[in-house]
Amino acid sequence: MSGIAKTVDFKDYMENEQKVYVDVNEDRLKDGRLVPLSFVWEDGARYEIDKVTDVRPAASLKAGGAGIRYTVMICGQSKYMFLEEETRGVSKWFMERNSRKRKRVS
Repeated sequence: MSGIAKTVDFKDYMENEQKVYVDVNEDRLKDGRLVPLSFVWEDGARYEIDKVTDVRPAASLKAGGAGIRYTVMICGQSKYMFLEEETRGVSKWFMERNSRKRKRVS
């Protein structure tokens, strides 16, 4: 067997710069649907969700992970929120961090 094996630190593997877990204030309707109302970003700022425009199972291509993707309007901008269901009945909300253009290092 040839090649070089790369050792990956578990902490680095589990951390994803693009995935931000957020606290969400939500309503559960009598038909069982969840409706996110607001969320707290990592800096402590609270944002109201103006409108939910779409709900579907989907994967996050930027941050990795999958779940129920909510397309929401926040301050006039369309954003994705994901409800990630864990195996023990615990669900967590996450959002994708805005991508910043980075200078290419040669």
